[in-house]
Amino acid sequence: MWALAGVVALCASVAVAVTIGPADIGVADVWSVIVAHLGAGPADVTPIRDGIVWDLRLPRTLLAAVCGAGLAVCGAVLQSLLRNPLADPFVLGVSSGASTGAVLVVVLGVGGGALSVPGGAFLGAVCSFALVMLLSHSLGGTPDRVVLAGVAAMQLFSSLTSFVVMTAADSETTRGVLFWLLGSLGGAGWTDVWTGTAVLVLVLAVCLGHGRALDAFAFGQDAAATLGVHVARTRLVLLCATALLTAALVASAGAIGFVGLVLPHAVRALTGPGHARLLPVCALAGAVFLVWVDTLARTVLAPKEVPVGVVTSLIGVPAFVLVLYRTRRSR
Repeated sequence: MWALAGVVALCASVAVAVTIGPADIGVADVWSVIVAHLGAGPADVTPIRDGIVWDLRLPRTLLAAVCGAGLAVCGAVLQSLLRNPLADPFVLGVSSGASTGAVLVVVLGVGGGALSVPGGAFLGAVCSFALVMLLSHSLGGTPDRVVLAGVAAMQLFSSLTSFVVMTAADSETTRGVLFWLLGSLGGAGWTDVWTGTAVLVLVLAVCLGHGRALDAFAFGQDAAATLGVHVARTRLVLLCATALLTAALVASAGAIGFVGLVLPHAVRALTGPGHARLLPVCALAGAVFLVWVDTLARTVLAPKEVPVGVVTSLIGVPAFVLVLYRTRRSR
């Protein structure tokens, strides 16, 4: 039931969100443009409106949906896998590594023009995750060690990013980099949408395939091992999957925080802890949430645009405090 409601809400949200903006565009216009580009008939709109819908608003809205879905799924998996209600996709230090990679490309020209900003961000995220895995493995590989290694990597790469920006970037570049680091969907294109969707589908399939193992992890790794779960291998596969998805999303949209922290708790209250139901509904809820957050971010101070990560933080901080309070009461 919740999954069906989520699909309907997502379709309606995307259709309505694309119409919101300075240009007067209706839902019928959006549908006409989509049908035309799918080859099912001519578009009953002007070329300018066609470009606004197909080249600007629709890819941005769909990328927002993909990012929201992916971050929410990663948060749900990590909270169960690490048995930490405050875990989110950035606990592994992936976003900080991606930020460093992007800054090295933009400011220092690393890659000699062969690397784009998303490419540099992705490589930085992979390096950060590799460091976290190396540190946590050397410290015993337990969930708390993974979290501590992620915090250490996060601080290290955040410091490197700040050092490069402050010492080598001019004022204009600094503004552009900082805006991207706060999370922005302004440069969304169809390549970002297809890449993010492909990675999301792959990772979601992997996580759903390990749904029973994730259910077992809720009782602790010893209990999971007793139930027949290969603890070390399962943890490594799921950590790699969530890191891959987070890296792909950060490379496209920058660091968007709190989605993976807040949404899984809200959805878990509706569906229960079973991951076969939790993960699909998390994906749909995260998609709907970020579609509307991005719509708010690009319209609330129009013609100026607020970084979407700023809006998610403003919404997420009170929710984060609520999670902390509930965690304290449950002890």
